[in-house]
Amino acid sequence: MWQRNQTYLADFILEGLFDDSLTHLFLFSLTMVVFLIAVSGNSLTILLIYADPQLHTPMYFLLSQLSLMNLIHVSTTIPKMATNYLLGKKSISFVGCAAQHFLYLSLGGAECLLLALMSYDRYVAICHPLRYTVLMNKKVGLMMAAMSWLGASINSLVYTTTLMHFPFCGAWKIHHFYCEFPAVVKLVCGDISVYETIVYISSILLLLLPTLLVSTSYAFILHSVIRMRSAGSKRNAFATCSSHLIVVSLWFGTGIFSYMRPRSQRTPLQDKVGSVFYSIITPTLNPVIYTLRNKDIAKALKRVLRRDIITYCCLLPLDFWLMICPV
Repeated sequence: MWQRNQTYLADFILEGLFDDSLTHLFLFSLTMVVFLIAVSGNSLTILLIYADPQLHTPMYFLLSQLSLMNLIHVSTTIPKMATNYLLGKKSISFVGCAAQHFLYLSLGGAECLLLALMSYDRYVAICHPLRYTVLMNKKVGLMMAAMSWLGASINSLVYTTTLMHFPFCGAWKIHHFYCEFPAVVKLVCGDISVYETIVYISSILLLLLPTLLVSTSYAFILHSVIRMRSAGSKRNAFATCSSHLIVVSLWFGTGIFSYMRPRSQRTPLQDKVGSVFYSIITPTLNPVIYTLRNKDIAKALKRVLRRDIITYCCLLPLDFWLMICPV
């Protein structure tokens, strides 16, 4: 009992990513620039989809949910890492570590599920275009988003609660820059092989089942594209799917690398590199991939900017007269 009570009062020590050398200072600055790009890109995508009525479709609603997941994901780990580095600290509270573990695990699982469901949206759009508005309406989009958020959150809550109830021993030093599962579980005292096996199987299912759904959807899509006679239709189909395929490859590739390797083959450096990629790089690239390759997003940005400029030009004379002739 005493050990369990002490567990709730103590702080963990995060090793971090950088030291005080000039090289690491440069890498830290570069990381913060990438973080700001990720926050700006995902926030802009969400605001554009919300502000432009022509983007109020199931496909873009799911894209806005993906951007929201990326935004929260990158904000879960980097600010704490940056704060510790700038203040010269390495500690994180027990509750903070549990919250960080729950959030990153929830968001990672939710993104796996959402990307798989987005592949179904692409399948319907290309293979059944005339029935798209029936098979993919607003209600279906909301259900897909809710399933992704809720399913991943329940899964994460169970595993986080169980992990944080185990007793920890040693120096409580986490060889990572945030409370990631492989790094935290190494601090647990006693035999938890059964728990690790369950989490490992769950991770495989959470990665392989969505991968199977994505592969099946794109097999049907490829079959439909091959049967198309128009070269223009084929180009449009590939353009529609290419962004999603790139994002899926990046996300599931790093997830498989990080969570499906045997524990004996893992090193702290490899875990850090994999985590940097899917917690910083991928959330930064996702909005870039979708916006640069998506004409609708580009047109929406132009419409919103044009509308704001017109509004500003119309309101400026009114503001001027109110300023010189106050009521």
